[in-house]
Amino acid sequence: MPENSLLHMPGIITVLNTPFTIDDAIDIDGLRKNVEYALAAGVAGFLVPAMAAEVGKLTTAEREAMVRTVLGTVAGRVPVIGGASAPTREERVNTTRRLVELGCDGILVSIPYENETQYAGDVHAVADQRPPFLMLQDWDATGSGVPVPLIVRLFNEVEAFRCLKVEVVNAGVKYSAVLEATQGRLHVSGGWAVMQMIEALDRGVHAFMPTGLHGIYTRIFSLYQAGQRDDARALFNRLLPVLAFSNQHLDISIHFFKRLLHRQGLYATDRVRPPILPFDTHHARIADELTDHALRLMQECANG
Repeated sequence: MPENSLLHMPGIITVLNTPFTIDDAIDIDGLRKNVEYALAAGVAGFLVPAMAAEVGKLTTAEREAMVRTVLGTVAGRVPVIGGASAPTREERVNTTRRLVELGCDGILVSIPYENETQYAGDVHAVADQRPPFLMLQDWDATGSGVPVPLIVRLFNEVEAFRCLKVEVVNAGVKYSAVLEATQGRLHVSGGWAVMQMIEALDRGVHAFMPTGLHGIYTRIFSLYQAGQRDDARALFNRLLPVLAFSNQHLDISIHFFKRLLHRQGLYATDRVRPPILPFDTHHARIADELTDHALRLMQECANG
């Protein structure tokens, strides 16, 4: 994929939840259904597997099976980004190498930031595997993540590093700082901070990486791009109760979206793998109410 081609791929990049059968195996049929459903809704790409996929609980063989399934189902219609995050540099390098062999259009990796020397070395080690493009996941649940000057330095010296997924505290300021410092040449997407989607669009963010609600997100994005900001904001505001509940914690989000995908008939079960935060009867009641609300919104979006 040529340099900066992702800048011409704005929109919604779906981070796929992992479907499990009642026997706790990967539900390949459910994964295919979700991919086709998302494509029909107009998503611009996929990321698989990542945190929302319960990636830390998947075996190497399961991770590869998911990637193979998504690549085969997509069949080149949109880019597929392979998730290469892992606890150690060696694992990230080996996973990246394999994902490139499988044919992923790009690679995402989350690297813990300790200091500039360590972080830059880890980025170079992944980039040396020659992915078509490299997306760094700037994940920091309690702080501001990777320093902007280091991001700019790596953008200038690592040819493959063309994309950044921002998931930090005060993401809005980070979006603007990175875009300004790279003159908009670095593709910037919002992940967990999708709660600030309208603000992010105002700041010039290129793409968003949620896990479900495909038709709603693509509709918000298309309305905004068509100059209908008020309509985009009005629809986003109707979605906010769902996001306020699901974004309490990553585990709650996984529980919720598995239940939603099961209700949609895409996933055979809403099974999650332990260890994970419990989802009690109060969670379930609110989730059911919000799922009803989300399904109504999706139907409205489908009807135009």
